[in-house]
Amino acid sequence: MTSRQSPQVAVVLGSKSDWEFMAAAAEVMDELKVTHEVKVLSAHRTPDQTLAYAAAAAERGIRVIIGAAGGAAALPGVLAAKTILPVIGVPMPGWALNGIDALLAIAQMPKGVPVATMAIGKPGAANAALYAAQIIALSDHELGERLRAWRAARAQEILEQKLP
Repeated sequence: MTSRQSPQVAVVLGSKSDWEFMAAAAEVMDELKVTHEVKVLSAHRTPDQTLAYAAAAAERGIRVIIGAAGGAAALPGVLAAKTILPVIGVPMPGWALNGIDALLAIAQMPKGVPVATMAIGKPGAANAALYAAQIIALSDHELGERLRAWRAARAQEILEQKLP
């Protein structure tokens, strides 16, 4: 977590092995100075704790939840079922269909329980962090300015690329 504030974003991993990919989300949030916490919970192995965590997230100041999931990809949906906070799902690679199964599972949430779905793996994790920051920036002008500066820096990186 960055700063002294309570976390605004919760990053929930289905297992410790997801960190290899989800570290990209934490890196982006650190760059943008978005306070966050990382928790390992499983929709299947710790369902009671997962539901309790999601139900209490808003009370603790969480404004957006990012859920990483592979295989059946239940975690983002279970989190979304217990809160009205925005939930962003990031499919993890490494399963039978290398993340396509998780991508489809997250994208096919039933009406009434939306989960925003990002790309598979590290690009999806980074974009989830950016999307969470954009949501929070709707009411945080300073974060909005940091996002604009971040994007301008990425554009400048492209403009400065030289070909041989």
